Amino acid sequence: MTKPSLAPFSCQYTPQIPELLQQLNCSIAISTYQAGKVVFISAKDANSLIQLPRNFEKAMGIAEDKKNDKIAIACKEEIVVFSNSPELALFYPKAPNKYDALYMPRNTFHTGAIDIHDLSFGNDGKLYAVNTLFSTIVKIDDNYNFTPYWKPAFIDRIVSEDRCHLNGMAMKNGKPKYATAFNKGNSAQSWRKDITKTGVLIDVEENKIITDGLAMPHTPRIFNNELYLLLSAKGELIKVNTQNGDYEVILKIEGFVRGMCLCNDYLFIGLSKLRKNSSTFSKLPFAEKANEAGIIIIHLPTKSISGKISYLTSLDEIYDVHILENKKRPNILNTMSDDHKDGLMIPNTTFWRKK
Repeated sequence: MTKPSLAPFSCQYTPQIPELLQQLNCSIAISTYQAGKVVFISAKDANSLIQLPRNFEKAMGIAEDKKNDKIAIACKEEIVVFSNSPELALFYPKAPNKYDALYMPRNTFHTGAIDIHDLSFGNDGKLYAVNTLFSTIVKIDDNYNFTPYWKPAFIDRIVSEDRCHLNGMAMKNGKPKYATAFNKGNSAQSWRKDITKTGVLIDVEENKIITDGLAMPHTPRIFNNELYLLLSAKGELIKVNTQNGDYEVILKIEGFVRGMCLCNDYLFIGLSKLRKNSSTFSKLPFAEKANEAGIIIIHLPTKSISGKISYLTSLDEIYDVHILENKKRPNILNTMSDDHKDGLMIPNTTFWRKK
């Protein structure tokens, strides 16, 4: 007798996670370029989770403008910006009185296929993005595909060669402050050699390397005025002394870590499976251990694991993890279907088209 096949995005999780999300009054948003989705994970009740996956081609960085209640998602050739409308959520025709937030697409920036990784809103209201293909941090507006903002000192010109695999960006005071790259090479795809030994953390404002020799660094983030980042090829969460470049390993995690976000004292970190057919990743020392995709939750003050979500189907790789605070059950509509065209937002009121 054959076992029934598992549903798409089936997952298992430690029992306390739904209650934790309820206590934190938040939902989790993850992006997966491999599956082409952004997935919202919420507590259905104190004992179970519920997911909402939406299609976004090669979804990567997720940014949030909390002041204006917007998010932005980097995709294969564009960045889509969404505004939240709690009122449209309340009367969402397919499921009224179910959602407390509904992100509606408001505008799309056509960047071209420039391999955007991290994405953030600045205090000037502009979007800042790590343009990995051109080895630069860029500003996004409606004048150009992108406007170069900064490049590492070791990159001599802005060309489409992915020279150092610039990927991560940490914001401070609303501006890019730190960046991560896989090496300090200045030739096309130079980072693929010795990938576990050549990563760098860079001070963007001073344009100097803080520390090097890192194992595939990703996701630099400032939490409580301290800089954390992930060493993906070692499965380590580290805290960096930005004055002298020394770092402390906060926790060693079995797996390929990338994408993280803090909510109160809890740090949500993405886990990805390593691609067995990848000429670059399959050779990593811990490739066999990186066999799980999901989210691990760390209680940062005690450096202890509070829970884990593990995917059984559909999802192998996670790029970004973002916590949507004060959103118990958010929804999002993409531009691939026509649903968003039926909802209208105008100042002080909203409308759903009657059918």
